[in-house]
Amino acid sequence: MVDAVEQAHKAAERVARESYGRLLAFLVVRTRDVAGAEDALADAFAAALRTWPVRGVPDNPDAWLLTAARHRQTDAARRRQTQAVSEEHLRIMAEEIEHASNTPEEIPDRRLALMFACAHPAIEAGMRAPLILQTILGLTADDIAAAFLIPSATMGQRLVRAKTRIRQTGIPLRVPDQDDLPARLDAVLEAIYAAYSKAWGEIGDGSSALAGEAIWLARLVVSLLPEEPEAKGVLALMLYTEARRAARRDSAGTYVPLDEQDVGLWDNSQLQTAEALLHDANAYGPSGRYQLEAAIQSAHMARCASGRDTRRAILALYDHLLALTGSPVAALNRAVALGSVEGPVAALDRMGALASDKRMLGYQPYWAVRGHLLAEAGRHTEAHEALTVAIGLSTDEAVKRYLEGKREALGALE
Repeated sequence: MVDAVEQAHKAAERVARESYGRLLAFLVVRTRDVAGAEDALADAFAAALRTWPVRGVPDNPDAWLLTAARHRQTDAARRRQTQAVSEEHLRIMAEEIEHASNTPEEIPDRRLALMFACAHPAIEAGMRAPLILQTILGLTADDIAAAFLIPSATMGQRLVRAKTRIRQTGIPLRVPDQDDLPARLDAVLEAIYAAYSKAWGEIGDGSSALAGEAIWLARLVVSLLPEEPEAKGVLALMLYTEARRAARRDSAGTYVPLDEQDVGLWDNSQLQTAEALLHDANAYGPSGRYQLEAAIQSAHMARCASGRDTRRAILALYDHLLALTGSPVAALNRAVALGSVEGPVAALDRMGALASDKRMLGYQPYWAVRGHLLAEAGRHTEAHEALTVAIGLSTDEAVKRYLEGKREALGALE
């Protein structure tokens, strides 16, 4: 029985990683009730964990979950709607889902339509990307809040309001007309990259699956908008990063920073694709955020692979990025770039303005960078304190061990 329970849990976890967004989008498309579809799918997963250990994991878990969620969804709708026209609507919805359940290989992929619905102008601008992250990729409010440097409770309340907005305003769940696509693109790309960034910051099967999902969605957007430079920019940015996946840990699982990575482990095919995408993106006009970030990654990797000194070029790119976005994360990364050109004291002076930004208090990279620069400047006591905070905020054990090593090394210098 223990083995059956474990197999059921693993199967449910795999489906959640690989199919959550696809199943949710399919359930939402008829009702426009995101919260209701989430509840229905959650109930279906709960039913799976009760049923699969006893009856075995079905041949098509996606189809089983879709059918279970459909029953929950239609029962809830019947409790709310009693008119004949509503019953007809429920009948059509049930027939469509029944057909999809019987032929799971034909389940329409409505994720892109749901993504652009979440980016509709009727949704509060700041909530479009977070809403996409939760509905399409299944991230929790806590995860999303951390990515956007917003308190979890605040993020949760705003997500509830945004989902209600979709239902109340009758936002159509379809890919909008070509003329309406660019206005919604920023939120879609922001969500895709935020999902990839979360995956990159973790390890394990779940992180690689989420990274693959983000890259797949970006490819889909590029195919939909082949002349949109920022779509190509975000895909290039992710491929530059993904190309280094095999080199970011050594054989013992220890974190390896970019400057120390074995470039022979980098995926040249992905790098070549990223370079081509960035070149194509730049041909369409002024560079946006993702093109600039992709160009920074390209310059970093050229320095590591060829030995060329690209530090000033990287600093100049960060100047443009900071002027464009005003982002505190861009300001932090620019300080690192400045430190590589002018030294740690100049970088620490530039970071002074960030110290008063409350969002930095719980932002692990801020404390790791500060600790690194303070150590380089010979201010070991302060460096020890900053690295201790960074260690406490680290969720990746490999990164935590790396920082602990840096902190221990400070004692040897005194």
